[in-house]
Amino acid sequence: MDIKITSLLFGAGVLGGLINAIAGGATLITFPAMLAAGLPLIVANTSNAVAVMPGHLVAAIADRDKLPAVNRRFLDVLMASLIGGGLGAGLLLITPERLFILLVPALIAFATLMFAFGRRIQRALPLAATERTSTRSGLVAATSTYGGYFGAGLGVMLLAVLTVTGQEDLRAANVLKNLLATAVSLTTVIIFTISGYISWPKTVTMLIGALLGGLLGAKLIAVLPASIVRILIIATGCIMAVTYAFRFWF
Repeated sequence: MDIKITSLLFGAGVLGGLINAIAGGATLITFPAMLAAGLPLIVANTSNAVAVMPGHLVAAIADRDKLPAVNRRFLDVLMASLIGGGLGAGLLLITPERLFILLVPALIAFATLMFAFGRRIQRALPLAATERTSTRSGLVAATSTYGGYFGAGLGVMLLAVLTVTGQEDLRAANVLKNLLATAVSLTTVIIFTISGYISWPKTVTMLIGALLGGLLGAKLIAVLPASIVRILIIATGCIMAVTYAFRFWF
């Protein structure tokens, strides 16, 4: 790789890791960077999934005060994210990408609305419906399947699910979101690596940047007011929905 491509991928990784730690949505930056580096569409997608994975984990660990208790509720959603991520990665490898990718803008827009109005939706639903572990696990599995396939907006979607199903503390929800996104990415990394769909030199360059960005973002979210973080998340979701609508629909 020449210095221009290396700088592009590293810089996109730093910015993407920062965005993922605060709100989710790194793929808006990192996926186009992989394409700009000359990778084919599917290889850019799979390489991007590997590159952003460590940033999620670093961000979660850096905000360790909000790490969830290792109990049945946590293990259920963790397993749901692993299974969903595996299903999504397998789906990517066996189906025409265009059939699914047309749904991406609508899914991101829906997730953003879910997050924005999550507390109102939660209050409007019966208490048992939002607190059942099976409800949360099912929604996490469905969201993770999408994340394993494409991943754009996965952070916003997971935050929306966690908000609707009763996660009141935004920082705690963000840490859990990062752990679940790590689980999704870990599954996809294994599947994509075995399948030979990773461009490792470009992936490692972006991955190093994403690690740095994730660490910086985790430190930043610890001091930002929750209201500012919510605005950033909603704005990120709106920008991603519009951007991908123009990319894939027009």
